[in-house]
Amino acid sequence: MTTNGSTPTQTLVGLGFTEMEAAVYCELLRSGPATGYRLAQAIGKAAANTYQALAALTQKGAVLVDDRESKTYRAVAADELLAALQRSFDGRRADAKAALDSLQASVPDDRIYQLSTVAQVYERAAAMIKRAEEIVLFDLFPAPLAKLTPKLVEGHANGVVIAGLSYVSPPALPFTVAISGSAGVVASRWPGQQITLVADAREHLVALLSPDGGAVRHAVWSDSAYLACLKHSGVAAEIRMSAPADDRLEAIALLQAFPPGLRTLIGPRDLEAREGDAA
Repeated sequence: MTTNGSTPTQTLVGLGFTEMEAAVYCELLRSGPATGYRLAQAIGKAAANTYQALAALTQKGAVLVDDRESKTYRAVAADELLAALQRSFDGRRADAKAALDSLQASVPDDRIYQLSTVAQVYERAAAMIKRAEEIVLFDLFPAPLAKLTPKLVEGHANGVVIAGLSYVSPPALPFTVAISGSAGVVASRWPGQQITLVADAREHLVALLSPDGGAVRHAVWSDSAYLACLKHSGVAAEIRMSAPADDRLEAIALLQAFPPGLRTLIGPRDLEAREGDAA
């Protein structure tokens, strides 16, 4: 058994092998080189089906063949097989991305969409951070902050302003993280792991995961510039109130940052107006 409860055969089926192919490969890996006839006996399957599976495994690069009169088959080492599968997947993934990107419309529709799985929530959060051009604000509980920190650090390294609210003191980070003044109450009474993320005031994500982080209780995402601007303003205010002595945080306020979403909503700000707001 594997650590997640699946058998070796089931893990290979999950990677695209048929059950027969997986059984043949696992037997070869377990028992060593063998003829097709001996393999059929070992796994209790018809010889014709076993030879068919061996032919498919040979094409996949999962077995090696001693091509003499009495053919002997040997399993490729698991690490070597998995590396080959990864390269194949990466190539097919790149082809699929190129094909799908040509179909994808990028016009905002201002609707609010439900997210239903934890993986979907984190994938959407990571994609938002990657898409951000100027500023990302967040309000994250400890587990979500730890999970999203590598993406936030990467965004910061790319020149995006990153600032957020946390409920415990995180390790040293290259961007500003303020500790919420209500951290004690929220941590003890809030019904789960909270994720709030706003990117460029163009899109926002709000999610409540179960206390163990394993399920979604409520999660919504929208690319409404209006709603994102409101959420940006609220999160920026909370961050600034939690770290009033940090003068750098003045720049994250909605009208000071003047992010892309606000420019979409009300139009660009000229230099004269910018100076007037600053005054």
